Amino acid sequence: MNFKQEELTRDFFQTVRESFPEVELIDITPGPEDPNDLWISVTAPSDEEREFSLMDMAGGRSADILLEHGYSILIMPTRSHTVPA
Repeated sequence: MNFKQEELTRDFFQTVRESFPEVELIDITPGPEDPNDLWISVTAPSDEEREFSLMDMAGGRSADILLEHGYSILIMPTRSHTVPA
């Protein structure tokens, strides 16, 4: 991950946390199909409606990042993972 990608993922996650404070960072990993893509794995909100709202907001921000900077960065909420202590 280069400096710009690091900055964008940090800012993206902060934007998510402002609207969804219950979401915790799990990990940031390369996408399985293209290592230049980045996946920000987060805990999913417990309310399914909030999860849909999160995905809607994150999808728009992902598109903006791709258009403005040329990087594919996605938020990947998951319910099956616990946050490391």
